[in-house]
Amino acid sequence: MSESSDRFAAAPVARLASVTADGRPHLVPVVFATAGSTIYTAVDGKPKSTQQLRRLANIEAQPQVSILVDHYTDDWSQLWWVRADGTATIHRSGTERDRGCTLLRAKYTQYQSVPLDGPVIAVNVTKWSPWSA
Repeated sequence: MSESSDRFAAAPVARLASVTADGRPHLVPVVFATAGSTIYTAVDGKPKSTQQLRRLANIEAQPQVSILVDHYTDDWSQLWWVRADGTATIHRSGTERDRGCTLLRAKYTQYQSVPLDGPVIAVNVTKWSPWSA
């Protein structure tokens, strides 16, 4: 792995950007785990008004997404970000869903008590774009 993908994988939170059916951008913070060039995030059991989330509808209509991880500090010589662009798929059951849940539980101890009961989004990264000061 490169330094950029290592930084990306170690970050605790990212922003998932998708596009609505009418072309508007939609951005949400997500927790995630990586395996090679695949990024996993899930609809978990944290309180939500519904599990029919906009990000799922967006991916079903337009699977091209971006995921951004960044590091900010008052020392601007230490700033960096990494963006992963790719194609997202939604897994409601099966091997990919199980793999994503396993990786997320390994990265986040909170998933020992917060259920991973919704679908898993797997993003096949086609381009990594890093920047650092």
